[in-house]
Amino acid sequence: MSKLRFAAIGINHAHIYGQVDCLLRAGAELVGFHAVEDDLARAFAAKYPLVPRVAERARLLDDKTIALILSSGIPADRAPLGIEVMRHGKDYMSDKPGMTSLEQLAEVRRVQAETKRIYSVCYSEHFETRSTVKAGELIAAGAIGKVINTVGLGPHKLKNLPRPDWFYSRERTGGVLTDIASHQCEQFLFFADALDAKVVSATVANRANPDRPELQDFGEMLLRTGDVTGYVRVDWFTPDGLPNWGDGRITILGTEGYMELRKYIDVAGQPGIEHLIMVDRKGVHRIDCSNVELPYGRQLISDVLNRTETAIPQARCFKAMELALTAQAMAEGRA
Repeated sequence: MSKLRFAAIGINHAHIYGQVDCLLRAGAELVGFHAVEDDLARAFAAKYPLVPRVAERARLLDDKTIALILSSGIPADRAPLGIEVMRHGKDYMSDKPGMTSLEQLAEVRRVQAETKRIYSVCYSEHFETRSTVKAGELIAAGAIGKVINTVGLGPHKLKNLPRPDWFYSRERTGGVLTDIASHQCEQFLFFADALDAKVVSATVANRANPDRPELQDFGEMLLRTGDVTGYVRVDWFTPDGLPNWGDGRITILGTEGYMELRKYIDVAGQPGIEHLIMVDRKGVHRIDCSNVELPYGRQLISDVLNRTETAIPQARCFKAMELALTAQAMAEGRA
């Protein structure tokens, strides 16, 4: 197969556009999509007018020329679809969260080991932010010494856009730590250069939305791997005064310095996005990330075609979701 052909099934979250575009930029070909919602399908077709909408998803699953299926369906539906995709001999890229329960994760792991297919979760706060990629390069080169702690914050604006009913369902979303904090769990493992970790403590709450009792608008957890610790806080309390959807950021402490990544906005007034500030023994540095490559799409295509594991280790992909799901269960008193 000289050019990877892929399709999308389930486009309920707008993250699907980032998932598709990262592959298109790397030279893959989008050959079809399936969506049951007419309004979502119209928007998707407007963005990709040459791509046919397929009425029956089985047509895409049975098409042997399609190597990879993408999905940003309703979170609870992503793992069952991924299992179906793998059993059809195809690889799979899910939006995060890649699954919404530990039971789903166990079944996905079993089928992935059985089929040897790729089950990738697109952790976009890593794979689609140049500052995160650059920070990884700098840390690997020893710029701040040995990493000893991370603080990952994922604040979001609740009224950033209209929310569908499923958004307010605990069963359908998996909860705030399962959903949003899976980003921070993956980055903790990435910066700690670890494939295993434990949840030390976790909390979820509904602090200010009594009219939506299943919505968890606040969550936090503490992680540990070896002698590296990480704190995670996610919430839906970004005020309307912020001009974008949220102020996602992470601080990485090393033995010889630290970094702060303000990925989407610098509230101190510096224009643009992708702000990486590093403090080391020589001074304070603001590092330009504008020309940093985002390699995930290119690497995933190579992995699909060559049966390699360069975009993300499968073990880290699953462990990040395991940490988020374990923290969710712990916070809800189920673990």
